Amino acid sequence: MAQFKSGDFSTCDVPRPGRPKTVTTPEIIEKIYELILENRRISAKSIAEQLGISRERVGSIIHEDLDMRKLSAKWVPKCLKADQKRQRCQSSEQILEFFRQDPNYFLSRLVTIDETWLYHYDPDTKQQSVECRHRGSPRPASKKSECKNPLEKFSPASIFWDQEGILLIDYVPLGQTINAEYYSSLLVQLKDILKEKRRGKFNKGVLFL
Repeated sequence: MAQFKSGDFSTCDVPRPGRPKTVTTPEIIEKIYELILENRRISAKSIAEQLGISRERVGSIIHEDLDMRKLSAKWVPKCLKADQKRQRCQSSEQILEFFRQDPNYFLSRLVTIDETWLYHYDPDTKQQSVECRHRGSPRPASKKSECKNPLEKFSPASIFWDQEGILLIDYVPLGQTINAEYYSSLLVQLKDILKEKRRGKFNKGVLFL
């Protein structure tokens, strides 16, 4: 009111010192992410002081742009989206760098694993397949024994291979829980097979993908 009485009818904000309200840039987001990776227990206040931005803006970037939250005093991804993308990008760049240095040497050290689900069934015995048919009729087709539980028709298999071929196929028994212990036993098997079949690769150092 005092400004209007003095003849100042401007509706624009007067320039003033202080931090800008909007600092959400890719560079700021990247810096905040790097600070969190260096110290997962870092506080939003500490980040704000180091970068010279408001604590509220830091919190907004952490939760909205990086999709992270604080759990057990450490910053961890909420849905792993941003973190997964960054880690995969970094891993891909490292792999490409290894490949560019010496493609043949890189491929000679590489071992890959993948998993698949296999459909399995017990075929009928000869006696079970006997059917009454007219003379000259085609033979009956072999039938699959029905499983009581449809889920039991599928079982997972882990397959390891390199540029020379298959190294190991492990068929998971029905009822087997796939956990850290199972994968550890697979790596022990793979190590023994590499010593036996790929001594040169084992001596070079295996790049496990």
